[in-house]
Amino acid sequence: MSEQANVLPVPANAIGNSLGNSLGNTVDNSVGHSAGNRAAAHWRDYLELTKPKVVAMMILTSVIGMLLAVSGLPSLQVLVFGNAGIALLAGAAAVINHVVDQKVDIVMARTHKRPVATGRISAAEGLLFAGVLALSGMAILMLLVNSLTAWLTLASLVGYAGVYTLFLKRATPQNIVIGGLAGAMPPLLGWTAVTGQVDGHALLLVLIIFAWTPPHFWALAIHRKEEYAKARIPMLPVTHGNHYTELHILLYTIILLAVSLLPFVTGMSGMIYLVGALVLGSRFLQYAIRLLRDDDRSIALDTFKYSITYLMALFVILLVDHYAII
Repeated sequence: MSEQANVLPVPANAIGNSLGNSLGNTVDNSVGHSAGNRAAAHWRDYLELTKPKVVAMMILTSVIGMLLAVSGLPSLQVLVFGNAGIALLAGAAAVINHVVDQKVDIVMARTHKRPVATGRISAAEGLLFAGVLALSGMAILMLLVNSLTAWLTLASLVGYAGVYTLFLKRATPQNIVIGGLAGAMPPLLGWTAVTGQVDGHALLLVLIIFAWTPPHFWALAIHRKEEYAKARIPMLPVTHGNHYTELHILLYTIILLAVSLLPFVTGMSGMIYLVGALVLGSRFLQYAIRLLRDDDRSIALDTFKYSITYLMALFVILLVDHYAII
């Protein structure tokens, strides 16, 4: 109860204001930068807007979704153009995130040097760039892959850039739980790019990432708690305190461990994956328990870093199991 008393005050009309304020800030920033003098943007600034490391991780899970969808190998056209289209739309969503969060980015040490936050790229230029990326991605997916993948990928963009960034992020401390579905979609997108249909096994891959997202992101949020508080973003550690968040990280890690076993339970994978999932999940659980016990921000950062290794290793082991001959 003592931590509950430290809840970050969020105005009753915050939900209604979040969209208006974000769009208002975008317009104000665009006018301000166009009127003033600023350094010319470098191509690396535009690349940074797309969050290439995040997109690369999404494409990894998309490729694995494609490979798991068939017993052999998918066609080269699907591999190349499917992932290109998904990457372009994911990049567009990331650019919109930069534009909408420019005022937040300015006050956070981790993000204050971003291109839009510093004015190297104006909000209007960012939105134009996002539009080009999104249209290009949709065209590639519609013409060279299939319409189902195109519309599902577009829905993911809207979910992340619209529902999460414009609305949920500023409205509720459960933002990452609800908004995490958009980021969990790449394996399904890869699967539908190959098969043209939604499959239950593909949804299991989505469920794994969906369960992984809260403990992954909340660990970082604990490490960056003061910055989120300064930016008035109601992340769980800010609104409910570290202990409450650490307890939920532990609970979600347990859920993640259970969910990660479903591919084996349903016959999608074999013993190689089962052993790998248990080892990786147990290690994640150790981090979560240690974080709850010691409440140390350095442990929170270590937990965050391991969570990235965990997800990549889990999907690679799933792929190895898929092609293994035992």
